[in-house]
Amino acid sequence: MKNKLPYHILAISIIAIWGVTFINTKFLIINGLNPQEIFLLRFIIAYLGVWTFSPRKLFTDNWRDELTTMLLGISGGSLYFWAENTAIQYSLVNDVAFIVCNAPLLTLFLGMAFSKEIKATKPIVGGSFISLFGVALVIFNGSFILKLNPIGDFLALVAAGAWAVYSLLMRDMTKRYNVTFLTRKVFFYGIITILPAFLINPWQFPFEDLGKPVVWMNLVFLGVIAALICFVLWSIVIRELGALSSANYIYLSPVSTLIASAIFLKEPVTWISIVGSFMILLGLFIVGFYTKHEKDENRSR
Repeated sequence: MKNKLPYHILAISIIAIWGVTFINTKFLIINGLNPQEIFLLRFIIAYLGVWTFSPRKLFTDNWRDELTTMLLGISGGSLYFWAENTAIQYSLVNDVAFIVCNAPLLTLFLGMAFSKEIKATKPIVGGSFISLFGVALVIFNGSFILKLNPIGDFLALVAAGAWAVYSLLMRDMTKRYNVTFLTRKVFFYGIITILPAFLINPWQFPFEDLGKPVVWMNLVFLGVIAALICFVLWSIVIRELGALSSANYIYLSPVSTLIASAIFLKEPVTWISIVGSFMILLGLFIVGFYTKHEKDENRSR
């Protein structure tokens, strides 16, 4: 039996890095870049980086798989980031963050609907809701002000659904293709499909300002570490742990952001956020335990 512990540790490490990207993005926005400009630049950096060591193969084996890689680039790239960032313009940041953190539950429901391999039991569903409640405590931090906005909340739900689709599609594709090849395709189609957004909101950031240390250093971190390296490794995590188990680690993202904000932005950590973090970990433990238990039972039959 293959030891999965290293992949669980890897998943936690990736989510920790993705949680920190909130800080990097905030610094870039303060310096004049808008979200879609940040996305385009980080994906271009990541694409150029992955091209140096990915297979030189240009296309997948058939047109269906090529369309699937395009969907991966849209769901895990342009659509996800565009929907999430645009939602923040209409809804409260906390509301958007909470709705986006429903991605693991949406992954579970979509997986149940379209895959016979993914089955939900009461402990798994219960553990997911415990983690989700913990996310609410961390994000809202005792000030639960839910300001409903149909446009913003719908876009946040679109972002969560897009990531769920990405997780399920990537799980199947990693069984047949090299992960670095798939990651390169994700970056390529993410870049191509974000370009129409600039017709609505044209590029405004001065190119000469890209040379500022605070700008290029944060862009390099987002492009090389958070995108290039983490996307490649996350594909491996999905392949080894499955779409459901890997998606549940997204619940840890607010905890990572909480810690990063306390360290870099000197934001206070309250007892409510500590309780919420504990509940997230408890829910993940329940889901992980019963997922492993069910897999072991299925092997013994």
